[in-house]
Amino acid sequence: MASTKEKLIAHVSTEQPVGCTNKVTAVGVGMVGMAAAISILLKELTDELALVDVMEDKLKGEAMDLQHGSLFLKTHKIVADKDYSVTANSKVVVVSNPVDILTYVAWKLSGLPRNRVIGSGTNLDSARFRFLMGEKLGLHASSCHGWVIGEHGDSSVPVWSGVNVAGVSLQGLNPDMGTDKDKDEWKNVHKMVVDSAYEVIKLKGYTSWAIGMSVADLCESILKNLHKCHPVSTLVKGMHGVNDEVFLSVPCVLGSSGLTDVVKMTLKPEEEKQLVKSAETLWGVQKELTL
Repeated sequence: MASTKEKLIAHVSTEQPVGCTNKVTAVGVGMVGMAAAISILLKELTDELALVDVMEDKLKGEAMDLQHGSLFLKTHKIVADKDYSVTANSKVVVVSNPVDILTYVAWKLSGLPRNRVIGSGTNLDSARFRFLMGEKLGLHASSCHGWVIGEHGDSSVPVWSGVNVAGVSLQGLNPDMGTDKDKDEWKNVHKMVVDSAYEVIKLKGYTSWAIGMSVADLCESILKNLHKCHPVSTLVKGMHGVNDEVFLSVPCVLGSSGLTDVVKMTLKPEEEKQLVKSAETLWGVQKELTL
């Protein structure tokens, strides 16, 4: 007796298996992992999303929850497993803190070339910086240009010399910008960037949405081969006076092969000094690691 499917559909030819062109794996289905996953799905970046975690019930529940929303998504396949074999043929997205040190560890243990090991770095710090600039100036964040480099954390470095709106240097208008002499107290903007995660955690218990969107932003540049500049964590030995084998964030170009280029920023002596100090902070931890 024919099934309902057989009565409904007339078979014409057998579909040939086609490998997906864009696959992303989110390792860890906690708050950040799922925020990254949903951000990637809503930006329609991937043909297949794989979720991996050792917590089987949590993993199954999160996968089912996403699958039940398939009608509203363009990603045709969402899979989940605690076995890493599910990650085959994918771009793997792992976001963990301390991100700079763990990016270094991943690079050392994987044996992969530096262009294929990228930390999310200060991509979110810079986004927070631009948002807070906009709040202070009454402008949208996209119209405010500024970079936070170095460590993703307390020793991050705001590049005040490069802050601009429509090409107009704010430090050119206010030479004291970022210093204790600044009457506009722009230094507080960077302090708020550093304190942002702590403040969000104090209020809601964890951070998730902004870092999830930041990860999706990086994935988009890689998957679509956009050649966009992002402040991400990469090996900076030999740059800006850094002599140790550390990963820090500097402006990098991302494309389909990963990190293709590093932009040679022109830093003022004080900014470069802060970057070297940031590197020394990380090296103080890294040199104790046995890899």
